[in-house]
Amino acid sequence: MHLHPAAAPGAIPDEEVAADEFLTFTLGAEEYAIDICKVQEIRGYDAVTSIANAPNFIKGVINLRGTIVPIVDLRIKFGVGQASYTAFTVVIILNVGERVVGVVVDSVSDVMALPPAAIRPAPDFSAQVGADYILGLGALDQRMLIVMDIERLLLSPDMALVDAPQACAQG
Repeated sequence: MHLHPAAAPGAIPDEEVAADEFLTFTLGAEEYAIDICKVQEIRGYDAVTSIANAPNFIKGVINLRGTIVPIVDLRIKFGVGQASYTAFTVVIILNVGERVVGVVVDSVSDVMALPPAAIRPAPDFSAQVGADYILGLGALDQRMLIVMDIERLLLSPDMALVDAPQACAQG
C-alpha cells in the first residue's frame, strides 16, 4: 500500500516509513530473516548437556551466564543444511516470549533494514519451514529472504519447548 500525502491527513508515505531491522541467516540454500529485536547474541556452538527423550532437533541445553538455554538445530528440524558441529557452527541466542532459546543455523549473514514495502506476502507453497511461521518474502537488491516469525515457530507445540498444561496426579 503506497500512501500519497494527499491520501489522508497526517499519513506518512511508504518511502518515509522506518524500516525494520532483520538478522539474516542461511539454512541449506535458503536465506532467512528474523526480527533483530528477538536476538540476544550470536555465538559459536559449545558442548551441550543432552536431555533424555528430547526430540532429535533439540541438541540439549547450555548454561549461559546462569540461564539454562535449550539449543534447537533448525537444520535438523527442517531437514536442510548439513548438521555438523565445528568451530564455525553458529548459534543465535533469542529471547522469545518468556524464554531464552538458542538456534543452530548454517551461517549468519548480516543485519539489514527492510522497509515494510519490501516484504511481500508469501505465495502458498510447501516450504521446508511451515507456512504458518513465514511472514513474507523480502526482496532487497538481488536477494530473496524468507522472513520468519521466529517467536511463533519456537513457541509452537511441535517444537516441544513450552510445556503443555498438565493436571496434577492425585493419589
